[in-house]
Amino acid sequence: MLAAAASLALGACAARDQGGSAGGNTASAAAPSQAANAADPKGDGKGQCSNVSLAYAGTINGGNAALGVNILKGADLAIKQHNQANPNCQVTLKQFDTEGKPDKAPGVVTQVIGTPDILGVVGLPFSGESKAVGDLFNNAGLVTITPSATAVSLTTHGWKTFFRGMGNDSVQGPAAAKFLTDTLKASKVCVIEDDSEYGTGLASQVTQALGAKATCSDKVKTGQTDFSAVVNKVQSANPDAIFYAGYYQEAGPFAQQLNDKGVNAKFVGPDGVKDMEFVKGAGATAAASAFFTCPCVPEDNFKDFTSAFTANEGQAPGTYSAEGYDVTTILLKGLDRGLKDRASLLDFVKNYDGQGLTKHFKWNAQGELFDTPVWSYKVQNGKIVNNGQIS
Repeated sequence: MLAAAASLALGACAARDQGGSAGGNTASAAAPSQAANAADPKGDGKGQCSNVSLAYAGTINGGNAALGVNILKGADLAIKQHNQANPNCQVTLKQFDTEGKPDKAPGVVTQVIGTPDILGVVGLPFSGESKAVGDLFNNAGLVTITPSATAVSLTTHGWKTFFRGMGNDSVQGPAAAKFLTDTLKASKVCVIEDDSEYGTGLASQVTQALGAKATCSDKVKTGQTDFSAVVNKVQSANPDAIFYAGYYQEAGPFAQQLNDKGVNAKFVGPDGVKDMEFVKGAGATAAASAFFTCPCVPEDNFKDFTSAFTANEGQAPGTYSAEGYDVTTILLKGLDRGLKDRASLLDFVKNYDGQGLTKHFKWNAQGELFDTPVWSYKVQNGKIVNNGQIS
């Protein structure tokens, strides 16, 4: 595990630096340009398949559903573009709603596994639900690629069917610490975590990377709305910055209550917070000074993708939309080859080596990528904008 973490950290540092530093300098914050050899879901238009489906499994409704819907819409766009270009390979996208809940996910995934024409799965978005169903997918031999579940432990269970489409928290944690200390110049950081698999794991990574600069900590619960006790503790600690490890549903009102109490520390959230729902929940004043870290790549320069997404999905792409598009494209490339069973598509993904919109996709034996960039974002004029690559 330690060797794998070290390898991932080195991979993160070696990732292509097309976005400059994390300093928020507009001149250095450009998003990466689309690679000329990025995989296109349209392929060559000669795909051959019949009676095959892919599934999206994850939250569609629920407290943090926006993060899952971003991925679902990315997958939907890839399949629409593919089917339009490949008359002899029409792939169906079947949707299964877990509401992001670890206790509900196993029953939903049992339905996915019991649908024979589903050969691959995009999801699950969240770490807790992914942990709850990993054994089920593995026993069924059904390949899954998550565009967003970042808990480090997910690749330590020996699952042969689990692949991750971005860097995990052993990459994001140190990158967030670097951003807090090097860019925001924070020497005192309060790390607040929720009670999810994701929140606790990420908080541990950030705290470890901060070392002595992590000067206070506290915990909140999923669904909590009154944060007065935590706010008072943070105010007494007088930190330079606050890192919130969790999701936007609680992060928004927490940031608002910090602001109402007069806490001026910079607020930093991870990928689970990086959504316009956070901006709405925090209110204009509190959100205006917020920053985010995310192992997701800005789609700013992916003009064709962004315009097609907006036209076909009825909204602009959000956090992990492009990653959802990328991992779906990989599965489609396998189906285009005429692969007809789960074992063949699993083997295809395991040996895949190719460029996507967001990064180069090639996995190690544990299902972790070698290319794992982490970016920073900030709220500007009421929108979440690219603030430059960290690692």
